[in-house]
Amino acid sequence: MADGILLERAGLPAVSICTDAFRVPAEAMAAAYGFPGFEFVTVPHPIASLGMEEIRAHAAGVLPGVLRILGVEQ
Repeated sequence: MADGILLERAGLPAVSICTDAFRVPAEAMAAAYGFPGFEFVTVPHPIASLGMEEIRAHAAGVLPGVLRILGVEQ
């Protein structure tokens, strides 16, 4: 989360991705960094035990949100 905020502040488009179990801490971190409206996407928790196909499915699932945050038309 912090990296995404810092990149955005530096003028580089970024999208942070975290698991849904960390949504509340991610929102708190964004507020602590002075960026309470920072948008990010989440994937279901946990991901550490997933196989490559499951990871790909999660990535495909969040892609529309990533593109929306970046302002890319689909």
